[in-house]
Amino acid sequence: MKVLLVDDHQLFREGMALLLQPLADPLQVLGAGSAEAALELLAAHPDVDLVVMDLGMPGMGGLSGMALMRVRHPAVPLVALSSVDDKPTVLQALDAGAMGFVPKSASAGVMLAALRLILSNGIYLPPSVFLAAEPAAAGFQAPGPRHPEQLGLTPRQADVLYLILQGKPAKLIERELGLSAGTVKAHTSAVLRALNVTTRTQAVVAAGRLQLRFSAPAAATPASG
Repeated sequence: MKVLLVDDHQLFREGMALLLQPLADPLQVLGAGSAEAALELLAAHPDVDLVVMDLGMPGMGGLSGMALMRVRHPAVPLVALSSVDDKPTVLQALDAGAMGFVPKSASAGVMLAALRLILSNGIYLPPSVFLAAEPAAAGFQAPGPRHPEQLGLTPRQADVLYLILQGKPAKLIERELGLSAGTVKAHTSAVLRALNVTTRTQAVVAAGRLQLRFSAPAAATPASG
């Protein structure tokens, strides 16, 4: 497994590299001190499995860096780190394309559990987000991990939902799943309706609250619909 860790403090990067060792064996941790350097590393290492990025860096900054990564490397899961974990900051990270947000105040155990969850196609958000959740998602009560099918979604709708949560645009979803524009639009409407939300950010919050677990999207089939 290969992880790209992005933070402008070298000591923090070195400490995180040690903390992450239980994630996989072998594990290779690449380090970058800025979003600009991280983008260069991603271009040189397209096989990176996970990006963990601090939001509060000089220069381009974590949010802008994540937004560019989402466009250039849409398949790579992005995780935001920050010493600030209020709701607006978390939602900004989700808007930029993050699949998870881990406060820097989290324990080592929470950090590892969050990254394992994201690597297994789940979503991790700090509990503070759910205490002040988007109104559309506030009614959800999650007794435990769920699968999208438990919301009444078909396997293909679950695939569409997972790619939406990754921040992928409709055109890319059409191409990856081999679906027509009309079919993707219909599936998108169905999954947002199932979550009782209207935006991707609300969907990420709802999916995190429900502790949704996803299977890897099925291979593309000839376009239909």
